[in-house]
Amino acid sequence: MAIETKVRRFFKIVPLLLVAPVLMAVPGIAAAEQIRGPDVASWQHPGGASINWFAVRGAGHDFAMVKATEGLDYINPYFVEDSIAMRLAGISRSAYHYADPTQSPELQAAFFSTIVLGLNGPGDMPPVLDLEVSNGLPPAALIDWTHRYLNTVRALTGRQPIIYTYPYFWRTAMANTTEFSDYPLWIADYNGQSAPGPLPGGWSNWTFWQYTSSGRIPGVIGDVDLNVYSGAQGDFARYSNSAPPFGS
Repeated sequence: MAIETKVRRFFKIVPLLLVAPVLMAVPGIAAAEQIRGPDVASWQHPGGASINWFAVRGAGHDFAMVKATEGLDYINPYFVEDSIAMRLAGISRSAYHYADPTQSPELQAAFFSTIVLGLNGPGDMPPVLDLEVSNGLPPAALIDWTHRYLNTVRALTGRQPIIYTYPYFWRTAMANTTEFSDYPLWIADYNGQSAPGPLPGGWSNWTFWQYTSSGRIPGVIGDVDLNVYSGAQGDFARYSNSAPPFGS
């Protein structure tokens, strides 16, 4: 997903060459066993171009995250197309909601859950909350908003959501709260190292690591975010609700 902040735009200058050795050294994951994948939004469809998900799968990517909704009035116009193509290509998939903290968390959770209703079967990972803007809410109010959103999505989907964020945001806008450390963490940290830096919020491990926003892979036109799974949630086939051909 594209972080829509100055911080993310700054990190875009990190050369992909710095990240190349990262995938060979992710702690706890042997190079031959890496479980990796992109995350996409409408930006990955320049001029209405499609993503070739079979090429993505053929290049060794096992999963993908796709933006579904934002706020209360935006649906990614390529969400359905990408979701179906991911399934056909045998790629485990998840969907994320880009949070607008100025609007009701319960209504956003219901909006998102309705749109992604079909992504809760074989080959589907838990849903994701993309939390990277406060839109002026102070930490206490944003923390309350986040609890309410996550609780509603969990009630509607029956699965524990994943939280996507980046360290600076969590330490500032969320006052580095530890109240969410039992949720799986998808951390964006473009540090060019072999692992994310010190984790915020009392998390002792990360589940997914978005290590670059300027990746290039077969099947996707232009830059794309790339991620790796740590194994923190155990066997990926189980975590992604997978059955053959998913996770095969």
